[in-house]
Amino acid sequence: MIAPALPHPDEMYRALLARDASYEGTFWLGVRTTGIVCRPTCPARKPKRENVAFFSSLDSALEAGFRPCLRCRPAEHAGTPPLWAADLLDRLRAAPQQRIRDVELRALGLDPVRVRRWFVRVHGTTFHGYQRALRLGRAMHQLQGGTPVLATTYDAAYESPTAFREAFAELFGVKPGEVGPASAAPLIARQITTPLGTMLGIANDEGLCLLEFADRPMLATQLRRIRQRFSAPIIGGSHALLDQVERELKEYFAGERREFTVPLRIQGTEFQRSAWDALRKIPYGTTLSYGEQAHHIGRPDAQRAIGRANGDNCLAIIIPCHRVVRADGTLCGYGGGLWRKQRLLELEAGVVGR
Repeated sequence: MIAPALPHPDEMYRALLARDASYEGTFWLGVRTTGIVCRPTCPARKPKRENVAFFSSLDSALEAGFRPCLRCRPAEHAGTPPLWAADLLDRLRAAPQQRIRDVELRALGLDPVRVRRWFVRVHGTTFHGYQRALRLGRAMHQLQGGTPVLATTYDAAYESPTAFREAFAELFGVKPGEVGPASAAPLIARQITTPLGTMLGIANDEGLCLLEFADRPMLATQLRRIRQRFSAPIIGGSHALLDQVERELKEYFAGERREFTVPLRIQGTEFQRSAWDALRKIPYGTTLSYGEQAHHIGRPDAQRAIGRANGDNCLAIIIPCHRVVRADGTLCGYGGGLWRKQRLLELEAGVVGR
Protein backbone atom coordinates (compact mmCIF):
# COMPACT_ATOMS: atom_id res chain seq x y z
CA MET A 1 0.00 0.00 0.00
CA ILE A 2 1.18 3.53 -0.82
CA ALA A 3 0.50 6.06 1.93
CA PRO A 4 -1.13 9.26 0.62
CA ALA A 5 1.17 12.29 0.62
CA LEU A 6 0.66 14.80 3.43
CA PRO A 7 0.36 18.55 2.83
CA HIS A 8 3.27 20.72 3.95
CA PRO A 9 3.59 20.81 7.78
CA ASP A 10 3.11 24.59 7.81
CA GLU A 11 -0.14 24.19 5.88
CA MET A 12 -1.35 21.48 8.27
CA TYR A 13 -0.52 23.56 11.32
CA ARG A 14 -2.38 26.52 9.82
CA ALA A 15 -5.39 24.23 9.24
CA LEU A 16 -5.13 23.05 12.83
CA LEU A 17 -5.14 26.60 14.22
CA ALA A 18 -8.13 27.50 12.03
CA ARG A 19 -9.97 24.22 12.78
CA ASP A 20 -10.36 23.93 9.01
CA ALA A 21 -12.95 21.20 8.37
CA SER A 22 -11.84 20.86 4.74
CA TYR A 23 -8.76 18.97 6.05
CA GLU A 24 -10.83 16.32 7.86
CA GLY A 25 -9.47 12.98 6.66
CA THR A 26 -6.31 14.52 5.19
CA PHE A 27 -4.23 14.26 8.34
CA TRP A 28 -4.32 13.45 12.05
CA LEU A 29 -2.11 15.09 14.65
CA GLY A 30 -0.39 13.61 17.65
CA VAL A 31 0.26 15.92 20.62
CA ARG A 32 3.54 14.86 22.21
CA THR A 33 2.88 16.58 25.56
CA THR A 34 -0.40 14.72 26.16
CA GLY A 35 0.08 11.55 24.10
CA ILE A 36 -3.26 11.94 22.29
CA VAL A 37 -4.20 11.95 18.61
CA CYS A 38 -6.78 14.43 17.33
CA ARG A 39 -8.66 15.56 14.25
CA PRO A 40 -7.69 18.89 12.65
CA THR A 41 -10.97 20.34 14.01
CA CYS A 42 -10.50 19.29 17.64
CA PRO A 43 -11.97 21.99 19.96
CA ALA A 44 -9.20 21.53 22.55
CA ARG A 45 -6.58 24.22 23.11
CA LYS A 46 -4.07 24.18 20.28
CA PRO A 47 -0.57 22.82 21.03
CA LYS A 48 2.66 24.55 20.09
CA ARG A 49 4.08 23.67 16.69
CA GLU A 50 7.10 21.83 18.14
CA ASN A 51 4.78 19.52 20.13
CA VAL A 52 2.82 18.29 17.10
CA ALA A 53 3.43 15.23 14.93
CA PHE A 54 1.37 14.79 11.75
CA PHE A 55 0.13 11.43 10.40
CA SER A 56 -1.56 10.38 7.15
CA SER A 57 -3.79 7.86 8.93
CA LEU A 58 -5.20 7.24 12.38
CA ASP A 59 -3.63 3.77 12.41
CA SER A 60 -0.14 5.20 11.99
CA ALA A 61 -0.73 7.59 14.91
CA LEU A 62 -1.95 4.74 17.11
CA GLU A 63 1.03 2.62 16.13
CA ALA A 64 3.27 5.51 17.23
CA GLY A 65 1.77 5.25 20.72
CA PHE A 66 -0.84 8.02 20.67
CA ARG A 67 -4.31 7.36 22.12
CA PRO A 68 -7.58 8.77 20.69
CA CYS A 69 -8.76 12.13 22.01
CA LEU A 70 -11.96 11.93 24.05
CA ARG A 71 -13.18 15.31 22.77
CA CYS A 72 -12.92 15.02 18.99
CA ARG A 73 -13.10 11.17 18.87
CA PRO A 74 -10.85 10.60 15.83
CA ALA A 75 -11.73 6.89 15.69
CA GLU A 76 -15.24 7.82 14.50
CA HIS A 77 -15.94 8.78 10.91
CA ALA A 78 -15.97 12.51 10.33
CA GLY A 79 -19.49 13.78 10.87
CA THR A 80 -20.69 10.72 12.78
CA PRO A 81 -23.48 11.83 15.13
CA PRO A 82 -22.75 11.46 18.84
CA LEU A 83 -24.43 8.45 20.44
CA TRP A 84 -27.19 10.50 22.06
CA ALA A 85 -28.06 12.16 18.72
CA ALA A 86 -27.98 8.83 16.86
CA ASP A 87 -30.38 7.41 19.47
CA LEU A 88 -32.79 10.33 19.02
CA LEU A 89 -32.71 9.97 15.24
CA ASP A 90 -33.38 6.23 15.54
CA ARG A 91 -36.35 6.93 17.81
CA LEU A 92 -37.82 9.38 15.30
CA ARG A 93 -37.27 7.08 12.33
CA ALA A 94 -39.07 4.28 14.20
CA ALA A 95 -42.03 6.50 15.15
CA PRO A 96 -42.03 9.79 13.17
CA GLN A 97 -45.47 10.74 14.53
CA GLN A 98 -44.24 11.04 18.12
CA ARG A 99 -43.42 14.30 19.90
CA ILE A 100 -40.35 14.28 22.13
CA ARG A 101 -40.63 17.32 24.39
CA ASP A 102 -38.01 18.89 26.63
CA VAL A 103 -39.30 16.95 29.60
CA GLU A 104 -38.75 13.67 27.73
CA LEU A 105 -35.26 14.80 26.72
CA ARG A 106 -34.40 15.47 30.36
CA ALA A 107 -35.78 12.05 31.29
CA LEU A 108 -33.31 10.60 28.78
CA GLY A 109 -30.52 12.50 30.51
CA LEU A 110 -30.18 15.09 27.72
CA ASP A 111 -29.92 18.86 27.99
CA PRO A 112 -32.54 20.42 25.64
CA VAL A 113 -30.21 23.35 24.91
CA ARG A 114 -27.42 21.00 23.84
CA VAL A 115 -29.86 19.05 21.66
CA ARG A 116 -31.16 22.24 20.07
CA ARG A 117 -27.67 23.52 19.26
CA TRP A 118 -26.62 20.24 17.66
CA PHE A 119 -29.71 20.04 15.43
CA VAL A 120 -29.38 23.69 14.37
CA ARG A 121 -25.71 23.18 13.49
CA VAL A 122 -26.14 19.86 11.68
CA HIS A 123 -29.70 19.98 10.28
CA GLY A 124 -30.31 23.72 10.06
CA THR A 125 -33.35 23.59 12.33
CA THR A 126 -34.14 23.02 15.97
CA PHE A 127 -34.91 19.55 17.29
CA HIS A 128 -38.58 20.45 17.63
CA GLY A 129 -38.57 21.91 14.10
CA TYR A 130 -37.03 18.68 12.83
CA GLN A 131 -39.79 16.68 14.50
CA ARG A 132 -42.50 18.93 13.02
CA ALA A 133 -41.08 18.44 9.52
CA LEU A 134 -41.13 14.66 9.99
CA ARG A 135 -44.77 14.70 11.15
CA LEU A 136 -45.87 16.98 8.32
CA GLY A 137 -44.08 14.86 5.74
CA ARG A 138 -45.88 11.80 7.08
CA ALA A 139 -49.15 13.75 6.94
CA MET A 140 -48.62 14.62 3.28
CA HIS A 141 -48.12 10.95 2.39
CA GLN A 142 -51.23 9.97 4.35
CA LEU A 143 -53.37 12.61 2.65
CA GLN A 144 -52.12 11.57 -0.78
CA GLY A 145 -53.10 8.02 0.10
CA GLY A 146 -56.66 9.05 0.93
CA THR A 147 -56.52 9.30 4.74
CA PRO A 148 -59.17 11.80 5.95
CA VAL A 149 -57.90 15.19 7.09
CA LEU A 150 -59.23 14.75 10.64
CA ALA A 151 -57.49 11.40 11.11
CA THR A 152 -54.27 12.84 9.67
CA THR A 153 -54.49 15.82 12.01
CA TYR A 154 -54.87 13.54 15.01
CA ASP A 155 -51.95 11.33 13.95
CA ALA A 156 -49.69 14.37 13.45
CA ALA A 157 -50.07 15.18 17.18
CA TYR A 158 -50.91 18.86 16.74
CA GLU A 159 -52.61 20.84 19.49
CA SER A 160 -55.56 21.74 17.26
CA PRO A 161 -56.81 21.34 13.69
CA THR A 162 -56.11 25.05 13.14
CA ALA A 163 -52.46 24.70 14.21
CA PHE A 164 -52.07 21.69 11.91
CA ARG A 165 -53.63 23.47 8.91
CA GLU A 166 -51.45 26.56 9.39
CA ALA A 167 -48.23 24.57 9.76
CA PHE A 168 -49.08 22.33 6.80
CA ALA A 169 -49.94 25.25 4.51
CA GLU A 170 -46.77 27.11 5.51
CA LEU A 171 -44.56 24.15 4.59
CA PHE A 172 -46.31 22.83 1.47
CA GLY A 173 -48.13 25.87 0.12
CA VAL A 174 -51.50 24.10 0.07
CA LYS A 175 -54.13 23.35 2.70
CA PRO A 176 -54.56 19.74 3.90
CA GLY A 177 -58.01 19.54 2.28
CA GLU A 178 -56.53 20.46 -1.11
CA VAL A 179 -54.12 17.52 -1.23
CA GLY A 180 -54.80 14.74 -3.71
CA PRO A 181 -52.87 11.86 -5.29
CA ALA A 182 -51.27 14.26 -7.80
CA SER A 183 -50.10 16.79 -5.21
CA ALA A 184 -46.39 17.50 -5.14
CA ALA A 185 -44.70 15.21 -2.61
CA PRO A 186 -41.94 16.58 -0.39
CA LEU A 187 -38.32 15.71 -0.96
CA ILE A 188 -36.91 13.56 1.85
CA ALA A 189 -33.47 14.43 3.21
CA ARG A 190 -31.20 12.36 5.40
CA GLN A 191 -27.58 12.46 6.46
CA ILE A 192 -25.38 9.51 5.50
CA THR A 193 -22.07 8.81 7.23
CA THR A 194 -19.13 7.80 5.02
CA PRO A 195 -15.39 7.37 5.62
CA LEU A 196 -14.88 10.79 3.99
CA GLY A 197 -17.40 12.61 6.13
CA THR A 198 -21.14 13.12 6.36
CA MET A 199 -23.11 13.36 3.11
CA LEU A 200 -26.62 14.70 2.60
CA GLY A 201 -28.96 12.62 0.45
CA ILE A 202 -32.29 13.90 -0.90
CA ALA A 203 -34.80 11.70 -2.72
CA ASN A 204 -38.44 11.05 -3.46
CA ASP A 205 -40.24 8.15 -5.11
CA GLU A 206 -38.91 9.16 -8.54
CA GLY A 207 -35.23 9.01 -7.68
CA LEU A 208 -32.22 10.44 -5.87
CA CYS A 209 -32.06 14.22 -6.38
CA LEU A 210 -28.96 15.16 -4.41
CA LEU A 211 -25.97 13.52 -2.79
CA GLU A 212 -23.37 15.93 -1.49
CA PHE A 213 -20.85 16.33 1.30
CA ALA A 214 -22.52 18.19 4.14
CA ASP A 215 -19.64 20.64 4.56
CA ARG A 216 -19.48 21.71 0.92
CA PRO A 217 -19.67 25.53 0.79
CA MET A 218 -22.06 25.40 -2.18
CA LEU A 219 -24.55 23.12 -0.42
CA ALA A 220 -26.96 25.93 0.53
CA THR A 221 -27.08 27.05 -3.11
CA GLN A 222 -27.71 23.49 -4.26
CA LEU A 223 -30.56 23.06 -1.78
CA ARG A 224 -32.18 26.26 -3.03
CA ARG A 225 -31.90 25.05 -6.62
CA ILE A 226 -33.33 21.65 -5.73
CA ARG A 227 -36.38 23.27 -4.12
CA GLN A 228 -36.92 25.45 -7.19
CA ARG A 229 -36.36 22.71 -9.74
CA PHE A 230 -38.78 20.28 -8.17
CA SER A 231 -41.21 22.83 -6.67
CA ALA A 232 -41.27 20.89 -3.43
CA PRO A 233 -40.15 21.42 0.18
CA ILE A 234 -37.27 19.45 1.66
CA ILE A 235 -37.95 17.69 4.96
CA GLY A 236 -36.02 15.25 7.11
CA GLY A 237 -37.09 11.63 7.16
CA SER A 238 -36.54 8.11 5.86
CA HIS A 239 -36.94 6.78 2.34
CA ALA A 240 -36.15 3.44 0.70
CA LEU A 241 -33.94 5.09 -1.93
CA LEU A 242 -31.86 6.77 0.78
CA ASP A 243 -31.46 3.38 2.44
CA GLN A 244 -30.32 2.00 -0.92
CA VAL A 245 -27.76 4.73 -1.59
CA GLU A 246 -26.39 4.36 1.95
CA ARG A 247 -25.94 0.63 1.37
CA GLU A 248 -24.32 1.15 -2.04
CA LEU A 249 -21.96 3.81 -0.68
CA LYS A 250 -20.88 1.42 2.06
CA GLU A 251 -20.13 -1.24 -0.56
CA TYR A 252 -18.28 1.32 -2.72
CA PHE A 253 -15.99 2.41 0.11
CA ALA A 254 -15.38 -1.24 1.00
CA GLY A 255 -14.19 -1.84 -2.57
CA GLU A 256 -17.13 -4.12 -3.29
CA ARG A 257 -19.03 -1.89 -5.77
CA ARG A 258 -17.95 -0.10 -8.94
CA GLU A 259 -21.33 1.04 -10.28
CA PHE A 260 -24.38 2.49 -8.55
CA THR A 261 -27.89 1.28 -9.32
CA VAL A 262 -29.98 3.71 -7.27
CA PRO A 263 -32.46 5.54 -9.57
CA LEU A 264 -31.51 9.17 -10.24
CA ARG A 265 -33.73 12.17 -10.81
CA ILE A 266 -31.52 14.52 -12.79
CA GLN A 267 -32.52 18.00 -13.91
CA GLY A 268 -30.31 20.48 -15.72
CA THR A 269 -29.73 22.19 -19.03
CA GLU A 270 -29.10 20.14 -22.16
CA PHE A 271 -25.38 20.96 -21.94
CA GLN A 272 -25.18 20.02 -18.26
CA ARG A 273 -26.90 16.71 -18.85
CA SER A 274 -24.54 15.86 -21.70
CA ALA A 275 -21.56 16.72 -19.48
CA TRP A 276 -22.92 14.56 -16.65
CA ASP A 277 -23.65 11.68 -19.03
CA ALA A 278 -20.01 11.81 -20.11
CA LEU A 279 -18.94 11.66 -16.46
CA ARG A 280 -20.98 8.51 -15.89
CA LYS A 281 -19.18 6.83 -18.80
CA ILE A 282 -15.70 7.28 -17.28
CA PRO A 283 -14.69 3.78 -16.13
CA TYR A 284 -14.02 3.11 -12.46
CA GLY A 285 -10.34 3.54 -11.63
CA THR A 286 -9.57 5.83 -14.59
CA THR A 287 -9.51 9.59 -15.16
CA LEU A 288 -10.28 11.97 -17.99
CA SER A 289 -9.09 15.51 -18.66
CA TYR A 290 -11.52 18.40 -19.07
CA GLY A 291 -10.49 18.63 -22.70
CA GLU A 292 -11.20 14.93 -23.26
CA GLN A 293 -14.59 15.27 -21.58
CA ALA A 294 -15.40 18.24 -23.84
CA HIS A 295 -14.32 16.21 -26.88
CA HIS A 296 -16.55 13.31 -25.83
CA ILE A 297 -19.67 15.48 -25.97
CA GLY A 298 -18.67 17.03 -29.29
CA ARG A 299 -17.73 20.43 -27.81
CA PRO A 300 -13.91 20.50 -27.85
CA ASP A 301 -13.88 24.28 -27.33
CA ALA A 302 -16.06 24.15 -24.19
CA GLN A 303 -13.55 23.18 -21.51
CA ARG A 304 -14.46 26.08 -19.22
CA ALA A 305 -18.15 25.32 -19.58
CA ILE A 306 -17.38 21.67 -18.81
CA GLY A 307 -15.69 22.77 -15.58
CA ARG A 308 -18.76 24.81 -14.58
CA ALA A 309 -21.12 21.94 -15.42
CA ASN A 310 -19.03 19.54 -13.34
CA GLY A 311 -19.14 22.03 -10.48
CA ASP A 312 -22.94 22.08 -10.71
CA ASN A 313 -23.13 18.30 -10.38
CA CYS A 314 -25.25 17.61 -7.29
CA LEU A 315 -24.78 13.83 -7.18
CA ALA A 316 -21.24 13.45 -5.85
CA ILE A 317 -19.48 10.08 -6.34
CA ILE A 318 -22.47 8.62 -8.22
CA ILE A 319 -21.90 11.07 -11.09
CA PRO A 320 -18.11 10.82 -10.76
CA CYS A 321 -16.79 14.34 -11.43
CA HIS A 322 -13.86 13.35 -9.18
CA ARG A 323 -12.51 11.40 -12.16
CA VAL A 324 -11.80 14.56 -14.17
CA VAL A 325 -8.31 16.08 -13.83
CA ARG A 326 -6.12 18.61 -15.60
CA ALA A 327 -4.40 17.61 -18.82
CA ASP A 328 -1.14 17.11 -16.90
CA GLY A 329 -2.85 14.79 -14.41
CA THR A 330 -2.91 17.20 -11.47
CA LEU A 331 -6.04 17.68 -9.40
CA CYS A 332 -8.32 20.70 -9.40
CA GLY A 333 -11.94 21.71 -9.12
CA TYR A 334 -13.73 19.48 -6.61
CA GLY A 335 -16.49 20.99 -4.47
CA GLY A 336 -16.00 18.48 -1.67
CA GLY A 337 -12.33 19.43 -1.32
CA LEU A 338 -9.25 18.25 -3.20
CA TRP A 339 -8.31 15.90 -0.36
CA ARG A 340 -11.56 13.99 -0.95
CA LYS A 341 -10.94 13.90 -4.69
CA GLN A 342 -7.49 12.45 -4.03
CA ARG A 343 -8.87 9.85 -1.61
CA LEU A 344 -11.60 8.77 -4.04
CA LEU A 345 -9.10 8.33 -6.85
CA GLU A 346 -6.73 6.43 -4.56
CA LEU A 347 -9.61 4.20 -3.43
CA GLU A 348 -10.56 3.39 -7.03
CA ALA A 349 -6.93 2.82 -8.01
CA GLY A 350 -6.48 0.47 -5.05
CA VAL A 351 -3.46 2.31 -3.64
CA VAL A 352 -4.85 2.96 -0.15
CA GLY A 353 -6.45 0.69 2.39
CA ARG A 354 -10.19 0.79 2.74
